[in-house]
Amino acid sequence: MQEALAMTYLWLKAGHIIFMVFWMAGLFMLPRQMIYLHPAAAGSPESDLWAKRMGLLRKVILTPSLLVVWVLGLALAMTIGAWDQGWFHAKLLFVILLTGFHGIMVARSKKMIAGERPMSEKQLRIWGEFPGMALAIIVVLVIVKPF
Repeated sequence: MQEALAMTYLWLKAGHIIFMVFWMAGLFMLPRQMIYLHPAAAGSPESDLWAKRMGLLRKVILTPSLLVVWVLGLALAMTIGAWDQGWFHAKLLFVILLTGFHGIMVARSKKMIAGERPMSEKQLRIWGEFPGMALAIIVVLVIVKPF
């Protein structure tokens, strides 16, 4: 029984890491695609192409990966009893912030597809740095478990 539980934990962990990488790749790509869309005129062939690419990114990579990361992450937390550990609370905070970032960027990308430009290219570049910083903090929290 102990061996089966250990294998289940390892499979949950592997799946969580795989889909976290997919999700993070999407979070890195979406702001970059928004920067490429920024100068295109609404309704132009270039705008339509970027709109299609952003839609596929959202539907094929971002949203499914977000859901799988959350499901497997919560399953892992229950498996190892992480709910009473400080590092886990901090990690959870950053995952919630990344989820909020995901939602904000998806909403803004949809506005851009509709022809609006809610953010400047410079703002998009700055916002595009957030996932990398959050990822670095999360990895340190999970590996080092500083508290």
